[in-house]
Amino acid sequence: MTTTRFAPSPTGWLHIGNLRAALFNYAIARQQGGTFILRIDDTDQERSKEEYVEGVKEDLTWLGISWDRIERQSERLDRYEAAKQKLIEMGRLYECFETPGELDLKRKKQLNMGKPPVYDRAALALSEAEKDALRAERGSHWRFRLDQERIEWEDGILGPISIDAASVSDPVLIKESGQILYTMASVVDDTEMGITDVVRGSDHVTNTATQIQIIQALGGTVPRFAHHSLLTGPQGEALSKRLGTLALRDLREKGIQPMAILSLMARLGSSDPVELRGSIDEVVDGFDIGKFGSAPTKFDAADLEPLTARYLAGLPYAAVAEHVAAAGVPEELRELFWDVVRENINVLDDLNAWWNLFQSGPEQMEAVVLVDEDWEFVKEALKLLPEPPYSPDTWMTWTNEVKEATGRKGKSLFMPLRQAITGRARGPEMADVMRLMQVKPRV
Repeated sequence: MTTTRFAPSPTGWLHIGNLRAALFNYAIARQQGGTFILRIDDTDQERSKEEYVEGVKEDLTWLGISWDRIERQSERLDRYEAAKQKLIEMGRLYECFETPGELDLKRKKQLNMGKPPVYDRAALALSEAEKDALRAERGSHWRFRLDQERIEWEDGILGPISIDAASVSDPVLIKESGQILYTMASVVDDTEMGITDVVRGSDHVTNTATQIQIIQALGGTVPRFAHHSLLTGPQGEALSKRLGTLALRDLREKGIQPMAILSLMARLGSSDPVELRGSIDEVVDGFDIGKFGSAPTKFDAADLEPLTARYLAGLPYAAVAEHVAAAGVPEELRELFWDVVRENINVLDDLNAWWNLFQSGPEQMEAVVLVDEDWEFVKEALKLLPEPPYSPDTWMTWTNEVKEATGRKGKSLFMPLRQAITGRARGPEMADVMRLMQVKPRV
């Protein structure tokens, strides 16, 4: 059975880049009728916070991404300890004593000599007496001893991958503090939880190579790997996980709709065009990981606004009734109000501005952009407009009277009057607008 996982670290709010891994793994599991695990990578006790764990769950729930079970790495430390002992007994995990400064000096010397900055395995040559002496004066960390051979796999996005393990440093699996690092914890979890497919960012390719050897050493089955491209900003700049404006909670606060985010992220970077979907099930049905490429993928948050607007425009009144009520629209006008403004909002918060307009008129007539000759025209025209309430025929009746009185017609007639009523150069049909106007504009 297909089993995938999303393993966020609760050290910050979920970012739009994190969502790619969550959505891709979720889609693969759901397409195959498999299991999707939410696995909280909270082995870093200093930086992990419970509020971020709750934030992960809130963000995924808001998007409609459900998990079949949740696991926490902080509750599996005994499993990592067992794996540690097994690897030590196999001679694959060895204790090292270099300080960060000493390692940095080694790397600089290697680079100066034109050699790759790969750990020299000096710790393997230490005698037990030397190790005891070092333990007495400093801490230690643990590295996995790689078999220095080529590591190969068929990547679900990148195609054939081949990495020479001799060109990679033996990875540190356990820090001096005793913290189990991602490279080890992830392997133990993937092996014991039966993970069949792993989709993650292309910055993990080297990690994958070393993890394949660790999986094999522990007797596990190597899952299928796929590494998606990394997101960049519109100009190719790097995106940061902690860039607040791209945190999912901030996009939600701005009124961006879940289906806009999911529809974009399920296609961005693939050969398929972005198509607005109506449900997460439709997103899953149309997902094809084989159509994604390896090139960096440009993401522009501005693309989410028109998708949100299109999604909202297609919603029935029942889906937004609470939001319309919250804007203060009287019950008898709510459904009409939604029908009139639905194609003229970008986010649901825009409902407030429209109802304020209908209730009070343009906030400031001074803000209405009219040329000088139009101001006198508007003043005369408004004298012909009766007080509300207005009917579906009010706009046509009034503009015909203004046309007769002033001789204006076409755009020069309708545009200044639209701006005088709404303060806007474009918007819904004015016959519908008039039905909702609660006041007569004053100049």
